[in-house]
Amino acid sequence: MFKLEKNDRSVIVTMNRAPVNALSDGFVAEFHKLLDQIDRMEGLVVVHLRSALSVFSAGADLKEVEERLSQPPEKSVEYNRSLHVLFDRIEALQCVTLCEINGAAFGGGLELALAFDLRIAAEGATIGLPEARLGLIPGAGGTQRLTRLCGPGVASRLILGCELINGATACSLGVVQWSAPAEELAARANEIRERIAALALPALRVSKNCIAAFTRPGVDGFKMEIEAQRDLVVSEDARTRVTAFVAERTARATGSN
Repeated sequence: MFKLEKNDRSVIVTMNRAPVNALSDGFVAEFHKLLDQIDRMEGLVVVHLRSALSVFSAGADLKEVEERLSQPPEKSVEYNRSLHVLFDRIEALQCVTLCEINGAAFGGGLELALAFDLRIAAEGATIGLPEARLGLIPGAGGTQRLTRLCGPGVASRLILGCELINGATACSLGVVQWSAPAEELAARANEIRERIAALALPALRVSKNCIAAFTRPGVDGFKMEIEAQRDLVVSEDARTRVTAFVAERTARATGSN
């Protein structure tokens, strides 16, 4: 279901639950096991999620959804909560997370992607939250994460309007940060992962927490910045990187004279 590849400071996770990477109880359980492995990795800077199939994820396993409809509503609530726990855990990872959307990302599939820090999509990938067509809502964090990310206007367009958009439109609306032609997607995603993997992990962790503070009532993000910068400026990592940067710039300037 998942293949994990460790590359020095990054991890590539490839989903392969044919035919459409549907989110099932088993999918959730296996993803937690995967996160258990990731939690034990030291110095990990980037987690990169992608799909081995022609779709990213078509969302919930509809067979399981249909089965739950004939059961007490608590069964559906339990499943929804399990997705919330999983997506919250992904969101809380103390490294940068990158999601590569190569094809269709519907419902829970898009909600999974929204739990990641960064998203890149193929220009032709179909993206949306069409749960209203089934008399349901994107109840695994979709209403909240999409609104937080893009504002109520875009969230209403996709959720209330039940509109399916392509990757290029998703990028223009802020649902994803980058889009690329399908044939260039993997290379672009790899380039982003490798660029981030070379950055300072302590700075990335703090930056991620400061950005998250924007949506947390009562948390002073400016104060967090000041305190974090105070700690970082005395770190060995920052000193080494600043010294190397200054030396490189000086060498270039000297060589140009």
